[in-house]
Amino acid sequence: MKGIILAGGYGTRLLPLTRVTNKHLLGVYDRPMIYYPIQCLVNAGVRDIMLVTGGNKAGEFLELLGNGQEFGLKELHYTYQEGAGGIAAALALTEDFADGDRIIVVLGDNIIERNIRRAAETFATQPEGAKILLKEVPDPQRFGVAHIDAAGKVLDIEEKPKEPKSNYAVIGIYMYDARVYEIIKTLKPSGRGELEITDVNNHYLRAGILTSDILEGWWTDAGTIESLHRAANMIARDGANHLDD
Repeated sequence: MKGIILAGGYGTRLLPLTRVTNKHLLGVYDRPMIYYPIQCLVNAGVRDIMLVTGGNKAGEFLELLGNGQEFGLKELHYTYQEGAGGIAAALALTEDFADGDRIIVVLGDNIIERNIRRAAETFATQPEGAKILLKEVPDPQRFGVAHIDAAGKVLDIEEKPKEPKSNYAVIGIYMYDARVYEIIKTLKPSGRGELEITDVNNHYLRAGILTSDILEGWWTDAGTIESLHRAANMIARDGANHLDD
């Protein structure tokens, strides 16, 4: 499988911290934010990784990360997103890189305590489709929310609902087969003017080929001032991206 990290956007919820830099280059405890999603993929056994970024500070990623040697990689691939069009639009830019392989997509501001190795291994044996990871959160209205039945089966996914049907957020780690790129081409912009990754996941769900796992250990995004602070405190207390999951 190949890994994709989505690190574009303008980081407006983190202003003024992001006025002169990309939010994924901000420090989270003892390292830049972008280090955590890279380590997440490396811990899952992924060694072929592409970083999607944008804005006027994209070159700083190359200066910081180079070819990924610090993470044991032989090379690190980059592509550039002009403007902002949603997660699915950013993912569409990686079709040539994926080249028909399965992919694991990690949002650049997502940080987990442990790792996703078991979920990745399970997805590798899944005949087709996609896998999402869920985590119970106190503020589900900020995220895509999975409506699940008593057996834990996902029935539907809503994007940032005002009245969530559950407390299970779809975290920013997604696993897809090659058909994801064809699905993206069928999407229409949402009311926010973006191609929503929730629409991609619901497409797989309707086809009956979406699976889900509950993430072990804590998870947070770091896309707001509050969550950036929370992420730093969690890492200081427990560390992040442990190898023993």
